[in-house]
Amino acid sequence: MPPEVLARIPRDYAPAAELLRERAILVTGAGDGLGRAAARALAAHGATVVLLGRTVKKLEAVYDEIERSGAPQPAIYPMNLAGATWNDYAELATNLERHLGRLDGLLHCAAHFRAFSPLSDLDPRDWVESLQVNLTAAYALTRHCLSLLARAPEAAVVFVSDVSGREIKPYRGAYGVAKWALEGLVRAWALELSDIHPRLRLNTYDPGPLRTGLRRRGYPGENPQKLPSPETAANDLLYLLGPDSRGLSGKAWSRGAIEPSP
Repeated sequence: MPPEVLARIPRDYAPAAELLRERAILVTGAGDGLGRAAARALAAHGATVVLLGRTVKKLEAVYDEIERSGAPQPAIYPMNLAGATWNDYAELATNLERHLGRLDGLLHCAAHFRAFSPLSDLDPRDWVESLQVNLTAAYALTRHCLSLLARAPEAAVVFVSDVSGREIKPYRGAYGVAKWALEGLVRAWALELSDIHPRLRLNTYDPGPLRTGLRRRGYPGENPQKLPSPETAANDLLYLLGPDSRGLSGKAWSRGAIEPSP
């Protein structure tokens, strides 16, 4: 990926208290890890958050946390992305329009892999499920929500990526292949939509290593206490999903200390 596409979140970014007031944002993988931290931060800054995930109990816990905080009442939408069909995504988009009437942001935090391994040792089921959750679901969900997003005064779609997606690396299995393809998908789609829907932004975001269950699965020998919590990435996502990143699309964002190039 050409270096001019890489961009970093401003180190001193401070989101306004009601940055996302009257906006509706859908978060996948909202029951745990980065998705949970992001959902709470988005709600705290005024967004109505739709919590999408596989495990209802985890989604209910996040729902209760947001409700107790006094933020706008969220919504829960259970969905197993590994087995979701095209019709399931269409039904989700219909429900969003019926019950919310709008969609201003979409954050793809859901991820799947069992373990890093050589491609020649990969179980076929893991290949299918990894590509489905990490790549196909992100495309299909965005595709079905596109008309709602395009009708918003401005909207943003953020695909959580991984530094491995920006270059070919061995032994990352289907997860690595999916993240590499995701970077290409977002860059191509952003270019295609730039003239048709100039107020709609599509970007990828690499939060770096975080203290999550997914990280432990990939790096079981790592001491998780030495890693930052998912909450430390929340400001970055507020920047990318809110109005302060207006006009910036088709970029691969990561955590850092310098302003992005326009």
